[in-house]
Amino acid sequence: MRQPGKLITFEGPDGAGKTTQVNLTAAALREEGYDVLVTREPGGTRLSEAIRGILLDPAFKEMTPFAEALLYAASRAQLVGEVVLPALGSGRVVLCDRFVDSSLAYQGYGRGLDLEMLRRINAPALRGIGAFLTILLDLEPGEGLRRAAKPEKMDRLEQEDLSFHRRVRDGYLALANQNPERIKVVRAEGDPAGVQAGVMAYVSGFLRGRLQGAPFEIEVRG
Repeated sequence: MRQPGKLITFEGPDGAGKTTQVNLTAAALREEGYDVLVTREPGGTRLSEAIRGILLDPAFKEMTPFAEALLYAASRAQLVGEVVLPALGSGRVVLCDRFVDSSLAYQGYGRGLDLEMLRRINAPALRGIGAFLTILLDLEPGEGLRRAAKPEKMDRLEQEDLSFHRRVRDGYLALANQNPERIKVVRAEGDPAGVQAGVMAYVSGFLRGRLQGAPFEIEVRG
């Protein structure tokens, strides 16, 4: 009987090196013989990539926080249904560059939308996905934005002021404190190889059963 796959998500402020760490992790796991699927949010499907284009386009400055939250949830619902669940069902390891915690950090802590409302919007999009592991790459927002992109190439969210990005980072750390079984914090200031060592310690523990991960919580505990 085929063993179910496992989902590992990567989160963090802009410029924290998520994409680099996803790719390094995928390469390391493939070397170990795992069947790995790499995807991203928003995106990962034809429909979700179209939504990504709208969400990140600086031309849409009029977008309201609630509309933004709904678009992210729509993109997520398509990705989960079309890509993530089938891959998990076939026993693959899925690495996702951003996932549901981004909505809580950016639209909740960053934009000020109600966290319970965001959880309830996103829960149906996850389709009861079960326990997963989240790697939170933590970096001071000013340093992250310096790394992220040249000012003229920054997307709509990267262009927000530093106070917004500080709220996002604080939100991520609050989420990690609320969900210690699922969200593991790795400091991201060092060189990519050093950061990767910290990432792989958690990833290996999850894949080998030493860490169990946890489902996405609709209700905040404690």
